[in-house]
Amino acid sequence: MPYSDPTPSGNAQAPLRSTDRFVDMLISEPEAWALFLDIDGTLIDIAPSPDAIIVPADLPRRLQEVSDHLGGALALVTGRSLPYADKLFEPFSFPVAGLHGAERRMSDGTVGRVVATAAFEEVKDALTAAAGQWPGVLIEDKGAAVAAHYRQAPEWQGEVEKAMEFYLLQAGPDFTLQRGKMVFEIRPARASKGSAVQDYLEEAPFKGRRPIAIGDDVTDEAMFRTVNMLGGHSIRIAAEPGDTEAAEIFPSPEHLRQALARIAGGGEGPAASSQKGIIA
Repeated sequence: MPYSDPTPSGNAQAPLRSTDRFVDMLISEPEAWALFLDIDGTLIDIAPSPDAIIVPADLPRRLQEVSDHLGGALALVTGRSLPYADKLFEPFSFPVAGLHGAERRMSDGTVGRVVATAAFEEVKDALTAAAGQWPGVLIEDKGAAVAAHYRQAPEWQGEVEKAMEFYLLQAGPDFTLQRGKMVFEIRPARASKGSAVQDYLEEAPFKGRRPIAIGDDVTDEAMFRTVNMLGGHSIRIAAEPGDTEAAEIFPSPEHLRQALARIAGGGEGPAASSQKGIIA
């Protein structure tokens, strides 16, 4: 099947804004909001490889402080596996929807997950062997999902995409091919970030709150659609406005991190409206 751009057009050219409104919303009405955050490209900067990412030293504690401020209504919604996400933010442990929702830890610590079948393990082994033909392409085994990162070898994009479409057929109808920033991923079809957000909103302490979703990639558009439908608020991290379902844009993970620091500090810290390149 030929590739078509999955980027939605429901809110083309979302406005670039300061983070002041977001900070004010969460400081003034912490009991009203539930916060759902992507990780890569949202909380932390994109790196050449999964093992090369850098988590700012103060970020895990800041997230815990924001979670405390919101009464625990903060969850990470990511394409990473749950153990990987935990390692990034140790010693703190948050509700996490990993693998785009294929595995999910609730606020009470209970974990539900899709388990990789023996047939899918064979698919992963075959893909790993095939990747030897593409120097610089990294295969990430996520358990119930597998990703091929070509950020360090963009010349292989076409070959990798064709191979992932082939291995998707081998995996069967319970799986889907997810396209992201310099990555193709085969993951369980019934999982999505949007459905993960909906599941959280049916549980304490998220229940009864309006959701805010923040992400940076096409995989986060499902979250944006869900929170928009539920009367929440959606924010995409992007250098420039573009086609997205998100209601507004923050220019970089650094702007979001500064906003979270202000929320954690009760509004203290550098004002987002003074940050270079932000339109108030």
